[in-house]
Amino acid sequence: MDTASPQPAAETGAPAGTELHYPFPRPSAVQVPPVYEKLRGECPVAKVKLPSGDDGYVVSRYDDVRTVLSDLRFSRAAMLAEGAPRLTAAPPMGGSLFTMDPPEHTRLRKLVSREFTARRVQNLRPRIQEMTDELLDGMEKLSPPVDLNPTFAFPLPVMVICELLGVPFEDRDRFRGWSDAFVSLTSHTAEEVMEQRMSMVQYLGELVQRKREEPTDDLMGALVQVHDEDGERLSEIELITMGITLLVAGHETTVSMIGTCALTLLRHPEHLAALRADPESIDRVVEELLRLNPIGDGGPFRITLEDVTVADTVIPKGSGVIASVCSANQDPGRFGDATGAFEPSRPTASAHLAFGHGAHFCLGAALARAELQIALGTLFRRFPNLALAEDVGNLSMTSGMMVHALQGLPVTW
Repeated sequence: MDTASPQPAAETGAPAGTELHYPFPRPSAVQVPPVYEKLRGECPVAKVKLPSGDDGYVVSRYDDVRTVLSDLRFSRAAMLAEGAPRLTAAPPMGGSLFTMDPPEHTRLRKLVSREFTARRVQNLRPRIQEMTDELLDGMEKLSPPVDLNPTFAFPLPVMVICELLGVPFEDRDRFRGWSDAFVSLTSHTAEEVMEQRMSMVQYLGELVQRKREEPTDDLMGALVQVHDEDGERLSEIELITMGITLLVAGHETTVSMIGTCALTLLRHPEHLAALRADPESIDRVVEELLRLNPIGDGGPFRITLEDVTVADTVIPKGSGVIASVCSANQDPGRFGDATGAFEPSRPTASAHLAFGHGAHFCLGAALARAELQIALGTLFRRFPNLALAEDVGNLSMTSGMMVHALQGLPVTW
């Protein structure tokens, strides 16, 4: 255990007399908060005021972020402890992979991973292609300009996760309200978040009961069987909470990434031309897009179980810590110069932390990669003249959310 006393803010390199408020502002839809560059250079562990009003710390360098994500002294389960600092006004939801540490997390993840396999995702790829083609067929019949978000970026991931889980697609409009509340930082009150959570718990509980009465071979059907069989099993609340986690996380982030990644390619015609000339390069292009485009402007939240020294700064026991993946993925110390530039040939791009690191590495990473590869590759093949129908400076991102998305992406062809 580190025994040094916590350093005053002035000794951490924070600007004297200033208070940082998280999340940090973005200058535009295509720029990450510029404060991260300053923090990486001058104050890699910065004290901040969290959206909840509690104090916390933001860790901004690549190696330090990896440490926070993998070191068990930075806990997710401790977020549920009474008096623990909160990221948002609403309390975190218990019974979820997001609020567990090993060994409980290991047990639950093992049960889910047994069914959420690479083979299941691989077998879904032809169906993802069919859904993509269907949506783009519909888009082709429209008169441009068209907003790519409601036409393509939103429905595709929802269709995919509904297909995977076995959730009725016709309920997709309800998912948007639930998801927005689940990933809210400041856009919803605590009461609104709790109301949406209860609504979703009721919905998933009814879905579980239907699958128990009429077994299905989709992922939720398989998890219901895991719950009902003897031996190591999911509890009823774990089953419902897992359904919520997969449903929200399984589409919210991909919706965001399809839009921002399409925008990045539209803004770089030379790299888009190279992709069209070599469609097989889509895998490499997607890795650089994942590095460059943050899903949110911060990163996962943890609570320290003891005093921990990071970058010569003592973070006291019981502190809330944000591991800024957004900043880590643009750290020149790991990715070289011009980290804010889109360079599909960047050799280190696949070292990005977009899917996290350590025990909580994203369970759906393979699915997200498959969706992005198919969606982007097919979109630009089907619409070779696709172009922005709006000045980039007029585009904006959603705010007050853990996951940011373009509010609109008008395109023409």
